Amino acid sequence: MATLNLKIIYRFLGITAMLNGLFMFISFPFSYFSDEPEAWGILNAGIITVFIGLLLFYFNKPKNTNIQKKEGYLIVTLGWLILSFTGMLPYLLSGAIPSIADAFFETISGYSTTGSSILTDVGSMPNGILFWRSATHWIGGMGIIVLTIAILPLLGIGGMQLFMAEAPGPSADKLHPRITDTAKRLYLIYFILTLAEFFLLKIAGMTWFDAINHAMATLSTGGFSTKTDSISYYNGSPLIQYIIILFMFIAGTNFVLTYFALKGKIQKVFQSEEFKYYFFGILGISILIAIIILFFQDENLVTVLAHPEVLGKTESAFRHSLFMVTSVVTTTGFVSADFTMWNFFATGIFFALFFTGGSAGSTSGGVKIVRHIIMLKNSFLEFKKALHPNAIIPVRLDGKAVNQNIVFNILSFFIIYMLIFIMGSVVLTLMGLDFLSALGAAASSLGNIGPALGSVSPVNNFAHLTDAAKWFCGFLMLVGRLELFTVLILFTPFFWRKN
Repeated sequence: MATLNLKIIYRFLGITAMLNGLFMFISFPFSYFSDEPEAWGILNAGIITVFIGLLLFYFNKPKNTNIQKKEGYLIVTLGWLILSFTGMLPYLLSGAIPSIADAFFETISGYSTTGSSILTDVGSMPNGILFWRSATHWIGGMGIIVLTIAILPLLGIGGMQLFMAEAPGPSADKLHPRITDTAKRLYLIYFILTLAEFFLLKIAGMTWFDAINHAMATLSTGGFSTKTDSISYYNGSPLIQYIIILFMFIAGTNFVLTYFALKGKIQKVFQSEEFKYYFFGILGISILIAIIILFFQDENLVTVLAHPEVLGKTESAFRHSLFMVTSVVTTTGFVSADFTMWNFFATGIFFALFFTGGSAGSTSGGVKIVRHIIMLKNSFLEFKKALHPNAIIPVRLDGKAVNQNIVFNILSFFIIYMLIFIMGSVVLTLMGLDFLSALGAAASSLGNIGPALGSVSPVNNFAHLTDAAKWFCGFLMLVGRLELFTVLILFTPFFWRKN
């Protein structure tokens, strides 16, 4: 292959940095009009980030604007890194998070929509910083790369390779033949849903500031809250929790299906096998967990962060189980209750859910349900082939044969995913975590989930980790957010060969 087109890479990173800086400027008024001294740190961070972006953009004018696969992988991975390292600046320059390791962890957790935090008292943070945390979610949810390719025609740059690198799942459904028009439609849906949730949360009783932050965190499946107790702060308001459940579910649904639903083509939604598994899976597991809460929990344990008078009621049990199952499956990470305190069986179920993920083409992280469907179908076919070795029986999804290369890709993905999880767990034990906490932290970081097990359970945070463990978890978040191959391919020798 020809030499890498470095100028197009640098130019694109410049665009990414400039857009990141603009979001910092949007965060500035939230501190300024609240008379917070941190406002100037946020403003300076925005100025520095935009300046870095301008330098990268204007001093790199490529003669060839075509983006090949190698440039696409580099732009996406380096783009997320430049987001993370410039995104640290509002925390550092404002003094809200003075430690570099802590600032990086909070930032990469935001952009990867993981939602794990090192903050022990979220409620005491300045408004500008809280908004910036939520903004990192909102940027990372759909991917600033997808946002940027919507304006690439203005620069004479094609974006298909970037879209494929940003969304390397088993399918790449497009709403429109032109990739930039697809990006615009995706962001329009994303913006409309965020606005809709904001208004509903405001009507339900949230302040306008809390409503906009929680709306951004929900649609991005991020999970940063403006409250230290997360959504358990609103346990006295079931309506707020049901609204968030609804939008978590929507955010974990393939955005192509959401587009069809908004266009009135509901039948297309229920024709999707993945959606049916997603919908009925969440509902069925939630009912099972509700039964556990009602009949099989240890009454001596504090089972939910709720008002005691509603603890034993069926509605409360179902609401908390539905909330937490949806939160974990969609990898949002909001917390209405500590599922590790229900019982060991319930904890085991939630740990298994760490490896599900939402739908392909959604803002959620994790393995993704469609991959599990295809792996299970392929496994059952192996039994048939054992009886009929000469039969040619393809894996089918939604009535269509799945290309064998996609099946192999999914099997490889899952094997690598589990290997990284195992190795990540071992590394975290070497960095001082107990075995249960290491398992939880590795699964949560790689799956972009947020709450985990042990010392990083839903009512705890990651503040006690060593700096090395925080950097390592940040790496797992990045690898998981970009679905393994986009990042890991950069570590292979054949990627850097010129032929």
